[in-house]
Amino acid sequence: MNCRDAAMLVAAYADGETSRLQGHSVERHVRDCPDCAAKLEALLGLRARLHAELPRYSAPPALRARVEATLDAIQPRSAHRTGSIGSRWRWVTSGALAGCAATVLAWMLGTAVLDWRASEDLAAEAVTSHVRATLGNQMIQVASSDQHTVKPWLSARLDYSPPVRDFADHGYTLVGGRIDYLDRHPVATLVYRIRNHTIDVFVRPEAPHAAPLPERNIRGFNVLRASGSGMDWLAVSDVNVDELKTLVDLLAHQTSAP
Repeated sequence: MNCRDAAMLVAAYADGETSRLQGHSVERHVRDCPDCAAKLEALLGLRARLHAELPRYSAPPALRARVEATLDAIQPRSAHRTGSIGSRWRWVTSGALAGCAATVLAWMLGTAVLDWRASEDLAAEAVTSHVRATLGNQMIQVASSDQHTVKPWLSARLDYSPPVRDFADHGYTLVGGRIDYLDRHPVATLVYRIRNHTIDVFVRPEAPHAAPLPERNIRGFNVLRASGSGMDWLAVSDVNVDELKTLVDLLAHQTSAP
């Protein structure tokens, strides 16, 4: 393993996301490479700080509204179905319906909570990756504003080909890209700059049932997500939310693969 290979795995190794073989290769490399060892040490220190300082969030009002709407939707149906059953079997079927309603309710509430939790975790993970790359000086692995340079570099290292566009005419300059990790999978990350602000955009194939991610602000970073052009776009930056939304909309609705 050389330093170039190690640079793509050190962050994943620090988070415990490499295979046993990859982890062994990284360990052997950092024993003989002071530079990569220093990067690994910095990432481990940052990871410890994030675990210690990352705040916990209570469930948002939107989740409560979804739970109440689910209850309202289920109760009338159960009452109507129970009332139509003959008295001879009412005690049996009402118990069965109650059990079914409880099962459906538990499944729907569980799904809502899991979807919300997954979105929360994804947003926090994206912010963590953005901060880690910034502090570790690993924001850009391929530096170019040319989409024909950035796209092939990313495509050669992934099992999909992410669309890449430069929006300098809108004020968003493509400065490069890198391979990062999101949800335990390698993901293309496009890096844009507007004035003195850097924007990370994580790009991966659109999931068929992806949970919506509302606009979020985590530790001073805005997080926005959109789907379009067959991709899932997740943007993180300290730029104001309106400017971040403009870039996300451009990517989701105006991107066409060259």
